[in-house]
Parts: sequence; C-alpha cells; structure tokens
Amino acid sequence: MNNGKVLFPGSGGEPLAGRLELPAGPVVATALFAHCFTCGKDSVAAARISRELAARGVAVLRFDFTGLGQSGGDFANTTFTSNVDDLVCAAGHLRDTIGAPGILIGHSLGGAAVLAAASRIPEAKAVVTIGAPADTTHVEHLLGSSRAEIEASGVAEVLLAGRPFRISKEFLTDIRSQNQQGRIAGLQRALLVMHSPQDELVGVENARLIYDAARHPRSFVSLDGANHLLTDRADASYVAEVLAAWVSRYLDAPQDAGGDPGGGPGGGPGGGPGGGPGGESGGESGGESGMVTVSESGMGKYQQTVTSGRHRLIADEPLSFGGGDTGPGPFDLLLAGLGACTSITVRLYADRKKIPLEQVSVSLRMIGRNTIVKRIELDGDLTGEQREKLHEIADKCPVHRALSGGMTITTE
Repeated sequence: MNNGKVLFPGSGGEPLAGRLELPAGPVVATALFAHCFTCGKDSVAAARISRELAARGVAVLRFDFTGLGQSGGDFANTTFTSNVDDLVCAAGHLRDTIGAPGILIGHSLGGAAVLAAASRIPEAKAVVTIGAPADTTHVEHLLGSSRAEIEASGVAEVLLAGRPFRISKEFLTDIRSQNQQGRIAGLQRALLVMHSPQDELVGVENARLIYDAARHPRSFVSLDGANHLLTDRADASYVAEVLAAWVSRYLDAPQDAGGDPGGGPGGGPGGGPGGGPGGESGGESGGESGMVTVSESGMGKYQQTVTSGRHRLIADEPLSFGGGDTGPGPFDLLLAGLGACTSITVRLYADRKKIPLEQVSVSLRMIGRNTIVKRIELDGDLTGEQREKLHEIADKCPVHRALSGGMTITTE
C-alpha cells in the first residue's frame, strides 16, 4: 500500500498538501475524501477509512483544505465555498494523474462539501456522507458566544477541538447563503448517508433530512455506537467495508496492469507511440494523461508502484541488490519501453503497407550503462527488401530516437 505525498494548487493558488493511498493490487475505483471542519487529512477517520478502502482496491486522495495542516494559505480567508473549490481542484489533480474520482466521500462538514462539489465533478458516480450536517449553518453552534465578536470585529479567534482558529465574518455570510437542500435534491448521483445515532456533534436528525431531500438511488446506514470522529478503529473499518461494498454497484469493472486487450500505449486500439510508425507526431505515451507516476509502495525495501493512466505495475530491485525481486528493475523497464515501442512501430508499418508479417519479437540487453543491444526477429513470408525496410523502421520508433538523440531531462 502506497502512502504517497502529493502537492497541487488550490482554488486560491496556494499549495494544498495531500496523501494518496494506492492499493497493492488492481485499482477498482478512485475516491476523493473531504475531512471534517478544522480537522485535516491525517485525522483518525480520514486516515483509517482511506487505508481500509485502499486495502479493498480503492485509490483514495485525502488532503488538507487551504490554511489547515500542511497546506498553504490562511484559514481566516477561507469559506465553505472556497473549500468546495479546493475539492474541485483536488478532483482535477486526480483527473490529471491516476484518473478522476468516481466516489466522493465527506466526513462532517466535508460531507456537506462533497454534496456541493458533486455537480462540478462529472465523473463522480457515487457520493457518501459520514456524520454530515444537512445545512451548512449547523457549524454556527460550534462558535458559541464568539459569533457576536465575529459579527462586530469581522474576525475572531475561536477555540475548536482544543485548538485556536481565526473565523471571519465572510465565513458566516457564506455558510448562510448555501442552498444545500436544493443541491441534495438535484444530486443525480447515488447517495449513501452514514450516521451514528449517538453522534454528539451532528445529531442523527441531519441524516434524515439529507435522506429525505435526496432522490433514489439513496441508502442509509446506521453507525450504531460510533462517535462523531470515528476514533474507534473498528468503527472506521466498518465504514470502509460497507462503503466499498455499496459503491461497487456503481463502478466500472476493475483494470489490472495489463489494461484493455489490444490497446496501444496511447490508450486506444492501435495507438502507436508518437502517433504512428517513425513517430511523426512525437506525442507522449504513458496512458490517457501522458503522466507516469512512480511512488514507494511500502511493501519491501525498494518496491515501487508505477501508475500510468488507469494502468499499474510493480518495479523492484533483484535480490542481489537487496530488493525483493517482485517486479522488473529500472533498467529492465527502460528496455521494455524501447522493445514495446520498436515492436509496435514495426507492426503498424507492416499493417499499413500490407506486408505479410506474422510475428515480431524484440530482445534487448544492456552492455555497461551506455549501450543497448537490440535483436529483432521477424516471422513471415517476407522478401529481403521488406525485411530491410522493417529493420530500418524499427530504429525510427520514438523511444529509440529519444534515447539516441540526447534527450533533455529536467527535475522540478
């Protein structure tokens, strides 16, 4: 399981700090988790539920809203609306990396936030609220007598959960202007409402109001005996288990590292690297997003999780180098990329020119750190001229040209 740190710009341009939990096996779904008011991505509920979901094949991104935890910005300048905007930014980050979230999960005020953000995240098929208020003004009761000072002074320091927070008048104005009932009624997504009858901060009547305002498909699960923050590990595990089972009805079939049969590296059938034989377009490979992400998996000393669009695989070092030999090593993957690009480029050219090529295979090995020996085998009733042309085309594949052309690599 990977506990990778991520950083992406929030709605106001400030850097937002997140943590991406990736399952060790195939990713069956991608989820976005919104934490409770003034909490953070590392709260007990957020961490435990995310890890439990990852263990069940769901990749989960949780992050600190602006001004909280490790994220930038000033909390006093934030509002409920800016939190919703941050959620949309987080969904965009997922969309650009491993895939847009199909599940939106919100705890407490985070539940209200995902209900508000759902219409702006078109890929989301299911929304889950945990101990969420039916109306954003519910937060006001936490402010107590400080509300008068906030109204009079424009901002005041309020003690919440034992920590001081600066709350602005703009925040109060904003939460009073939200039309949550209208948003819930127009959700147009599957909704799961989870709430404890013993919730000491947000009464269970809020769950009834959310459920009644929503349209089918909608479900309710009672978290009997749990407290609002789900500090008991068994409660967090139960939430994750039920949540994972419920959302499976609304998700596509899981993708393993092999991806779709017949799909080229560009994500579609026959999509050659760089756009065709010879790589005329010089485009990116690496899945739909053009981005490959490599992170420590947390399983073994050197094991890495490699993510490309919706595809995943494992990299490792051999036993002789202190690794677990659970996957190909870095140079093996380099050779594999060159070999795949070469074979696909040859196949594309042969099909386009109607050359009777039956099978192409490429074998590669490193000599030192500067030389690659590439052996190409072509099976079929081919003329000498056809074989010569296919060998010539093989060396024009985009990866071959990139490696032999002095590629520039920049580090950010």
